[in-house]
Amino acid sequence: MSVETDKSRTALVLYGSETGNAQEVAEELGRTAERLHFVTHVGECDSVKAESLSSYSLVIFVISTTGQGDFPLNGRAFWKSLLRKRLPATFLNGVNYVQFGLGDSSYPKFNWASRKLRKRLSQLGANEIYLCGEADQQHPEGLEGTFLPWATELRNHLLVEYPLPAGLQPIPDDVQLPPKWILEESDGAPVEDTTEVVPPLNASLSESSEPHLSRFELDSRPIPDTLTATLTQNKRVTPGNHWQDVRHICLTVPDMISYSPGDMISITPKNFSVDVDMLLEMMKWSDVADRPVSFVPGLGLRKIPLDELPPPPIPYLTAGETILSPLTLRLLLTEYLDIRAIPRRSFFANIAHYSTDEMQKERLLEFTNPEFIDELWDYTTRPRRSILEVLQEFDSVKVPWQHAAAVLPVLRGRQFSIASGGDLKRLPSGKDGTKFELLVAIVKYRTVIKKIRQGVCTRYLSVLKPGSTLKIHLQRGGLNPTLEQLTGPSVLIGPGTGLAPLRAMIWEKAALVKASLGKENNSSPLTVGTTVLVFGGRNRTADFFFEDEWEHFEEEGLVHLQVLTAFSRDQEEKIYVQDRIRQNTDLFFKLLHQEHGSVFICGSSGRMPETVREALVDCFEKVKPSNTEGYNREQAEQYLTTMEKIGRYKQETW
Repeated sequence: MSVETDKSRTALVLYGSETGNAQEVAEELGRTAERLHFVTHVGECDSVKAESLSSYSLVIFVISTTGQGDFPLNGRAFWKSLLRKRLPATFLNGVNYVQFGLGDSSYPKFNWASRKLRKRLSQLGANEIYLCGEADQQHPEGLEGTFLPWATELRNHLLVEYPLPAGLQPIPDDVQLPPKWILEESDGAPVEDTTEVVPPLNASLSESSEPHLSRFELDSRPIPDTLTATLTQNKRVTPGNHWQDVRHICLTVPDMISYSPGDMISITPKNFSVDVDMLLEMMKWSDVADRPVSFVPGLGLRKIPLDELPPPPIPYLTAGETILSPLTLRLLLTEYLDIRAIPRRSFFANIAHYSTDEMQKERLLEFTNPEFIDELWDYTTRPRRSILEVLQEFDSVKVPWQHAAAVLPVLRGRQFSIASGGDLKRLPSGKDGTKFELLVAIVKYRTVIKKIRQGVCTRYLSVLKPGSTLKIHLQRGGLNPTLEQLTGPSVLIGPGTGLAPLRAMIWEKAALVKASLGKENNSSPLTVGTTVLVFGGRNRTADFFFEDEWEHFEEEGLVHLQVLTAFSRDQEEKIYVQDRIRQNTDLFFKLLHQEHGSVFICGSSGRMPETVREALVDCFEKVKPSNTEGYNREQAEQYLTTMEKIGRYKQETW
């Protein structure tokens, strides 16, 4: 039966996105709705009021889950508005919706935000017209493995629920949707390329000291809600011959900023001039690269009032006083558009329209066919092939420069857990300001096609000289340790750079004890429960990060810290953090059961969190509490599940 509605054919696609994945999915669903002749608007959840939902024929929600089952930042205000107690059960009557969630099954609260929203929408009277979809980051074929089949069936369902008028057909996939926003030349003379900045003498490093630090940046991008941080240290902490380059990075800001263990810094990188020049040459854009340009509405939006226009790809470059003057194509490609990203399916659909070679066009369109999802995965995600490489291989594709921002994705910030807490937050010599420390693994490896791959943001960071400035967002993390958890017994499990937020927590514990010692007439200074740090790496001599600090804490006595290490390559038999847990079952049972401590797990997603959880379940199953018959497997798993529900078991993985 078709959905009864007397409203116009309109669709609202709302996303809650932390890293950009949900936004990309929302934009693709928006294009699907457009091809079905819906007048479509795509935006953040927080950009609308819940009471306006009923004015659309169809509402599509795309929600990522962050932290411990939380909503992304750009969806929290919308979510809170739905939780108002005075809302009647009929508040969303007449709202027809569908929903897609993005999550990671290595987290205990998989797709929690999406599921909470779905339940609340039902409580308020909204009508779900198609079964909710859920993506899993751990799926063998990634996000697309779940999304593509679901989106295909959704399209078919919408054609039934919202039949097109007689004689009107869906816009075929091989017909290009006109770009909503395009670039056009502005008045003015060509602009000199100033992307290479000469550092002041006091910020330069001699070639012999750290030759890998070769780039000096002063970041003046008007990115909203950011802090301008100065890089004061970019030090490699693994040996030069070690397989992995890990950096201890320090950033400072002149403001007094409060942050907690588990919080993150998001850094928006820039592209390298060699890559930008290559793209300009491939696309034949070099002649216009340095001419002033601006965003203007595309043909399809020319008759729409300004206050009803959808936002441009980079809104803050076209908004009032924050216009970057002058804006050039070269600047866009260097500082705002991601040319090294792994392309999504929609990218292939888009560039196929600009190919002049029928065989290449046919191949590009094959990658958009859900039946060839395996080939798309094998061509893009498995070898980590970038947009730049795709355009090199499909050399018949020539995108008009006016459409650059409609084809290329926007550079997004990459998140890094803050590794500093307590006294480490303060600047040296008592100066005003705040310090952030990071422990960053520089992503560089060889793929299945024998090509070297580098992370977009860590490559950018890897060459920055001290004195450079960066635009950073401070983002609240999902660990959120309470004061009781910081002062009580705790188990901190963090292989590799997963150590970063746990280090912050240990320093924060020490600061609490110091603060209590400094109080006058304090006859009973604060004591902190036992802290067990379980750290994993390959070799003690190569990647035992902050080893001196752990010895210092033990000598100082402020924090009762016990460190268990698992260096997998230092002996014939490989040893991992889960093995250390099983070797110390009495210790972990005592801290987590008898003393009601908390556990925090940080590091790589995937198998690590699962194996750690299994090891903890084994602890509870094997150790028998006094005066009881002990736990069976089911009871041990239930105990950990209860810890998760009450916030004593937290995980932050990436």
